[in-house]
Amino acid sequence: MVASSIPAIALMDCDSFFASCEQLFNPALLNQPVCVMSSNNGCIVARSREAKELGVKMGMPVFQAKRLFPDVHYIAAKHDLYGEISARVMRVLSEFSPIIEIYSIDEAFIDLTGLEKTYKKSYLEIASDIRNAIKYKVGVPVSIGVSSTKVLAKLATRKAKKSHGIYKIDYQDIDNELMQTDLIDIWGMGNNTVTLLNQFGLHTAYEFVCQSENFINRTLGKKGMELKLELTGKSIYRISHEVSLPKSIQQTSSFGKFTSNEQYIKDSLYYHAHRACTKLRRLGQKTQTIGIMLRTKDFKVYSTKIALVYSTNWEFEIFESINKNFNDIFNPQVIYRSSGVILENLSEEYDSQLSLFDTLDIQIKQQNLAKAWDKLEAKYGNNVILIGDRNIKHC
Repeated sequence: MVASSIPAIALMDCDSFFASCEQLFNPALLNQPVCVMSSNNGCIVARSREAKELGVKMGMPVFQAKRLFPDVHYIAAKHDLYGEISARVMRVLSEFSPIIEIYSIDEAFIDLTGLEKTYKKSYLEIASDIRNAIKYKVGVPVSIGVSSTKVLAKLATRKAKKSHGIYKIDYQDIDNELMQTDLIDIWGMGNNTVTLLNQFGLHTAYEFVCQSENFINRTLGKKGMELKLELTGKSIYRISHEVSLPKSIQQTSSFGKFTSNEQYIKDSLYYHAHRACTKLRRLGQKTQTIGIMLRTKDFKVYSTKIALVYSTNWEFEIFESINKNFNDIFNPQVIYRSSGVILENLSEEYDSQLSLFDTLDIQIKQQNLAKAWDKLEAKYGNNVILIGDRNIKHC
């Protein structure tokens, strides 16, 4: 394969992302063992490097972790914070390449093909520049792997995390890399697939790609052949930078402490509605169905749905609906642990019918206010404008 025709695909993966966000948010946690707990504080969903070194396992029940590792900082997940920092990371990536596929909240593929000439730097140097820019502009550490296919870029990123944060698998080095790679370390190889291949005496990625097409087709089918091609440097899985729009948007979180305070719980719903509307506007969508949910201390869930006459992405219209229907699910004698808002029946903003009850001038003013709010939060962060009677940063 001619060098100029070989794609250059990078995978950026934020290191211990949720824990890194917490350390960024609270610098006192830097170089400290940090574990982020699931929304119901049931298990560990993220660990800082220091917590990993102590031996804390992913998915470990919190009660067990606290007993075995009492010196670790245990923090409830703040998904809005992580989403905000993720968006900042992705914006930095877009400064380097117009073709980006956001794979998850902390991972993205970047097409670097041809950018050597644009930047007059090697792909490894460009990856290093991206890594340094994210650390400087956002503040979280990332690892970046570069190769000619998505599967190899994923493998390179695994190796980057164990080296200096960047790693490149060149076309001529593929065989050597595969000889040192266990099957379980290949993106797309699950435990069942690895167990099956082990029964045939296959344990490394190199042993797998040396098998005949007939064997792979018979054993793993089409996906197996795609993996073989990707592992040998032939790009099958292209980077897709088209954003698929969601069918619904949900915002939920646990309270900092159990409560039956009516205003406190309402404020949390307002906050969730605002975060959901911010996402709606970013995607150019509106909603016509609102769901609100309260979960009690005993994990019972009470919820209701509200159908709107006209679709909207303006939070104050949604606040009004929350106020009208809140008492349908709220009981002041009950103690609650969490709340949530879900927006459904989504449509494109330009397809939405305008309300007959609001003049065009009022709707333009609402849009301008929403844009100003979004810009303020993009620049200064969430909670620059407080909603309700009190700040609800914990949500």
